[in-house]
Amino acid sequence: MKYLIFGAKGQLGREFVRVLSGGISGSDSVICVGREECDISDLNQVLEIFESIKPDIVINCAAYNLVDKAEEDYLTAVKVNSVGVRNLAFACNRYKAFLVHYSTDYVFGGKKENGLYTEDDKPGPLNEYGKSKLMGEEFLKEETDKFLILRVSWVYGEGKQNFIYKLLKWAENNDYLKISYDEVSVPTSTGTIVYVTLKALKEGLEGLYHLTNSGYASRYEWAKKVFQVKRINKFIYPVSSEIFNLPAKRPKFSAMSNEKISEELNIEIPHWEEELERIVK
Repeated sequence: MKYLIFGAKGQLGREFVRVLSGGISGSDSVICVGREECDISDLNQVLEIFESIKPDIVINCAAYNLVDKAEEDYLTAVKVNSVGVRNLAFACNRYKAFLVHYSTDYVFGGKKENGLYTEDDKPGPLNEYGKSKLMGEEFLKEETDKFLILRVSWVYGEGKQNFIYKLLKWAENNDYLKISYDEVSVPTSTGTIVYVTLKALKEGLEGLYHLTNSGYASRYEWAKKVFQVKRINKFIYPVSSEIFNLPAKRPKFSAMSNEKISEELNIEIPHWEEELERIVK
């Protein structure tokens, strides 16, 4: 099997490279492509990569995930999260490859009051980033029927583009931190995402699924847990997210259920607190 990974230098892509490089058979190969090697919004570049490699499985970790910047730079977000995904799906269909793509809990508007979001709930993104990701899902489905779309949330791993890294940086220079109590979702590790994705590929899973750790938390609860595990003695004050006056509107509640994929694969995905302790320690 030939695995072709786009966005290989991001935190999720790096985790895939680490796991696949150490755990594949001698007959398998992993080809990593960064932004420098291929701009996925350019169909010609994408087709050239596919023609030279002829992959069996394509894992798309490439994404424009600057949520606030997307409000003013919407065209770039659409180029990567929508047009780029369509190009990959088109190429996968042409070269008979299977596509794994990652979407986000921000496709939802946060109005649900009777439980976690499921795959049957209707999306309604509040910001331009979420709109671009939802458009990418729709474009993908138009181009190929051999795919696995996995919606993830509050992803953290090795890298700087995640809440934990930023939180620890804030703590270096501040004894008093303000963290929102009214944003609720599911902290999810790159390790969990990679493990479940590879399990899903092995079992031949197709379609749309939510992939998160179990449970849910506010950003305030998440931050408190990080400090507890790291034994950092800082005061965290819970505040409304509205005081930060950020350009992009976030859903107040976007926690998703992983029940469907857990049942399909007959696995128990770790609770976010359990996984956080394992990763941070």
